[in-house]
Amino acid sequence: MPATPAYPPHSAPRLYLDRELSEGAEIRLEGSHAHYLIKVMRIKQGDPVKLFDDRTGEYLARVSALGKRDLMLAIDGKTREREAVPDLWLCTAPIKKDRFNWIAEKATELGVAKIIPVQTERTQGSAIKPDKLRAHMIEAAEQCERTALPALDPLMKLTDLLEQWPANRHLFFADERIHATGEGSFRKALVAHDGPAAILIGPEGGFSDAENEMIRALPQAVAVSLGPRILRADTAALAAISLWMAGRGDWNPD
Repeated sequence: MPATPAYPPHSAPRLYLDRELSEGAEIRLEGSHAHYLIKVMRIKQGDPVKLFDDRTGEYLARVSALGKRDLMLAIDGKTREREAVPDLWLCTAPIKKDRFNWIAEKATELGVAKIIPVQTERTQGSAIKPDKLRAHMIEAAEQCERTALPALDPLMKLTDLLEQWPANRHLFFADERIHATGEGSFRKALVAHDGPAAILIGPEGGFSDAENEMIRALPQAVAVSLGPRILRADTAALAAISLWMAGRGDWNPD
């Protein structure tokens, strides 16, 4: 006799719903969510669906009623609590639309707590559409089994960001100018600076001289090098997040 497959199957559709979920609740879906389940996934009555709400965790539901353009889901129970999120923000200058969407997707997968778009002197792609950007973040979380989403702040001028910077949060900023001096080891900086943190990535072309001086004047700022090679802004953002997660985040729980 063949083994009974695990339930729910790993391939069960998984959706983020912007509402608080609970065991025993019944939810009616229509619009894009219903279209995805009915037309794309070809879901049938009784099929399992995984849901998460970025508030309480992940739940297992089943299709209890199915229409042509809507359906009902009955939540059977909670499968996981909302995950603990490392206290790391990503502050980064917008770049070309597709590449900035990519940064947001990957930062979501890697586990940052907040994304703050930052307007700098050399920023090229300042026309951010928050709804579309958040949609990319949600899709990444759905596909990668995350139960939490990063917060997404509005576009902020670099001067305002620095003026309002929290006193208890380190700001690691990528400065390609310091590698040649032999300074700016990210590994050493992580050893010396524990606690809430953020990573600041400049635009294509980097920070201006005046911006560099302004960032360095912030007591919480820590200049770091990302190695001997010049990285594109999107590569630099993901490299810096990965280094922090390995040194201080939940990649290194001990």
